[in-house]
Amino acid sequence: MFCLKNGLNLVFFLLFMGVAYVMGMPREERDQLKKAGLEWGLAILVCTLVLWSAFDAEGQFQIINQIDWILSPILNFQWGLVILALDGVSLFFFILTALLIPICILISRKSIKYLFKEFLLCLLFLEALLIGVFLVLDLLLFYILFEGILIPMFLLIGVWGSREEKVRASYYFFFYTFAGSVFMLFGIFQLYRNIGTTDYQILLNIQLPFCAQKWILVGVFFSLAVKIPQIPFHIWLPQAHVEAPVSGSVILAGILLKLGGYGFLRFSWAILPAASEYLAPLIVMLGVVAIIYGSLITCRQVDFKRLIAYSSVAHMGLVPLGLFSHTIEGLVAAVFMMLAHGFVSSALFIAITYLYERHHTRLIKYYRGATLTMPIFVIIMMILSLTNMGIPLSCNFVGELFSLLAAVEYNLGLGVLVTSGMVWSAAYSLYLYNRISLGGGSNYLLFTRDLNRGELLAVSPLVIGIGGGGIIPSIIIDPVKNAIVFSPGGV
Repeated sequence: MFCLKNGLNLVFFLLFMGVAYVMGMPREERDQLKKAGLEWGLAILVCTLVLWSAFDAEGQFQIINQIDWILSPILNFQWGLVILALDGVSLFFFILTALLIPICILISRKSIKYLFKEFLLCLLFLEALLIGVFLVLDLLLFYILFEGILIPMFLLIGVWGSREEKVRASYYFFFYTFAGSVFMLFGIFQLYRNIGTTDYQILLNIQLPFCAQKWILVGVFFSLAVKIPQIPFHIWLPQAHVEAPVSGSVILAGILLKLGGYGFLRFSWAILPAASEYLAPLIVMLGVVAIIYGSLITCRQVDFKRLIAYSSVAHMGLVPLGLFSHTIEGLVAAVFMMLAHGFVSSALFIAITYLYERHHTRLIKYYRGATLTMPIFVIIMMILSLTNMGIPLSCNFVGELFSLLAAVEYNLGLGVLVTSGMVWSAAYSLYLYNRISLGGGSNYLLFTRDLNRGELLAVSPLVIGIGGGGIIPSIIIDPVKNAIVFSPGGV
């Protein structure tokens, strides 16, 4: 346990040292900045993998670390200690965050034309905030970090976005998520009013009155439903994806959409079980609507990024369905689907960006016959398309299988509706792959060169994660399942 605690301290030390090192570098040396950012990001990733290898899969909170706030002795602040810990759920989101940041740096050298140093600092600050969200065990601090993430993401979309409406998209993102999060703050205040603390470990062992649970969960729902995003709170997502740079899309799809599911897991499952059971039918039905409506609207998209953005709405609809089915299968499915979506959707955004950088259009109708000149790209696209439709031996298959089991266990008719959404998922995935890859050459575009080593290197870890999670799912399922069973609010 001592070495694990030191490993966690080392992660934060590397984060702050990386920020300080990049701040001290000249702005003009783009190559050196990229190399430095990549090296610090990889160092943090290696530390997280070492922590994973030393993690005990029994599931309970580990690597508990207490840090005094700087002003707490002076102000006699009640939240004087910052408690950081990992369990079998937060561990994998911690690793996913550390994996995606170096990939974002690697793929952004061409797409970021100006203020590259500030862009790197924005990514590193965002990584620190995300890691803090997944580690902190105080709900007020969770909220502060949860809201702090809005600032660097607002800058990523508004400053480094790729099209004319990037400022509008950044404001959409900021105000939708900020307005929703106000309701979470009211819920946290209500928790503190009833119990006198926001310490998560204490809240796990206290049962609130049902009426208080119900109103707290309603407030939390409005905040987290925007983040998932749950229909009808999804309006900001396609615009943000279309206007964001590729790194912004990767972070949005890979990590930020998971904050909603992770928050539901922490709040509803463990702290508010009675209210979660009471509101489950409504939230489950909203999840089913997201699966079917999201799939249907995805099928009619003509823009690459919009298609993948709306597919995120459909796939993330499985998360509240699994969480509020109140079964072990459903909760494992929700965590697995979030991780699988983080791999697949991020890789798809990277892949279509490679096409956009070559041809400067995202309209699907202009593409055809990439097999003739880009065989490596087509192979990668085939793997991602098959994974997106849930083919066996992929991580999506495991998540969708457990989601279907949870849906059938909850209600047979619900299982039929969920299955229909999976069929539509196969339809738009095959359409996208067929349109880009097969047939004769395009009449509008000339496919030139295939993926180079750097481009292949950026997407390869995500493809490996897709296969690893599907072939050996127990490395994820066991820690998650044990964490759920261990939790006093678990099933």
